Amino acid sequence: MKIILVNYRYFISGGPERYYFNIKEILERNGHVVIPFSVKNSRNFSSDYETYFLDRLDDEVYFAHSNKKSMKVILKSFSRMFYSFEVKRKFRQLLTDTNPDLVYIMQYHNKISPSIIDAAKNLGIPVIHRISDFQYMCPNALFYNGVKGVCEECLNGNRWNCVRNKCVLNSTVYSVIKLGAKMLHDAMHITRKIDAFVVPSSFTLGKLVEYGISRQKLHHIPTFFNLKEGNPQVEYKPFVLFVGRIEKQKGLMSLVKAFQNTDYNLKIIGFSNDGYEDELKAYLNGKRHHIEFLGKMNFEQIVPYLKSCLCTVVPSEWYDNFPNVILESFAYKKAVVATNFGSLPELVRNGETGLTFNYQDVEDFRSKIAYFFAHPTEAKAMGENAFQNVQTCFSPAEHYNRLMKLFNDITGKQK
Repeated sequence: MKIILVNYRYFISGGPERYYFNIKEILERNGHVVIPFSVKNSRNFSSDYETYFLDRLDDEVYFAHSNKKSMKVILKSFSRMFYSFEVKRKFRQLLTDTNPDLVYIMQYHNKISPSIIDAAKNLGIPVIHRISDFQYMCPNALFYNGVKGVCEECLNGNRWNCVRNKCVLNSTVYSVIKLGAKMLHDAMHITRKIDAFVVPSSFTLGKLVEYGISRQKLHHIPTFFNLKEGNPQVEYKPFVLFVGRIEKQKGLMSLVKAFQNTDYNLKIIGFSNDGYEDELKAYLNGKRHHIEFLGKMNFEQIVPYLKSCLCTVVPSEWYDNFPNVILESFAYKKAVVATNFGSLPELVRNGETGLTFNYQDVEDFRSKIAYFFAHPTEAKAMGENAFQNVQTCFSPAEHYNRLMKLFNDITGKQK
């Protein structure tokens, strides 16, 4: 089968890109032809198809940096955010030159354009979109407001709540722009044109049904972890590990509060693109703690910490959509302490593959951490359970088989 794989980053920035390159490798290993479509960027991996890539808007990873750009870049960003005929023409050229069986989209909002969906459908090519956030339902894609916390006001209520609450970058202007783009896409029935959606978590699938997307189009296919070490040798040293972006919605303030004034060691691997790390350090200044900020690392650098920690933590305070770090922890035989919230309980089964704590309950969070420090054999046992779970339920073969069944059903081909 010939598959066009779409994502607006052709380099690894986070979970969606790790999935992109992992599934690309698996599809190619199974004899499929994979054709990437992305945006030019100095950090991109090389590709035989990069001449088809869209001109870059900038070299930044995050939309939040747009206020630093030239007017030309901002206008082009608006075009892609709303509907770009330039992108449509360029993507149609790739489609006609390669004649693919289907288009599999990861992330396209803001830096590509929904016009690629029309380009494919006009040529009779099926489109499948893998959902990694809440862009279709929420203008800031998070169901999270920096002041209110979790927020679903736009899901079933007045969409102008986004503007009133300044949900996008705490800005009325940005909120109006993102809401305008969403209203245009709704009027164009973009989601109706997509043949199928791959949804990693049951929780997110439920939200999409609540939003109004046909249940028949939604396919729950969890992601996977490709463990290249068959049976990794690990240790259980007395420290807890957090891996991820250092952002408010990730629950970092609850995390540092749970560890302050204790003798428990915490290592934080990640980066902040909005200065939130400095806010956390300012909060900790003068307080007793054993917390280290280790900065940004690539996955190969993170692995030794995964192999040696007591457990990992995922204290998310937004609807984290099936975070990869949980499967990565399981793959290295580590239990996870996670918020009992959103999709996380689907992965972290309390008392089996980790422990869960009540949303924003620092005392409950601290008690679960304390339990593992007091009972390291339990942390090890749950880590072993987690390892068996990731091998059984989240293997590359399981994911590939379910994905190919969907691809074959949509295209009517058996390849």
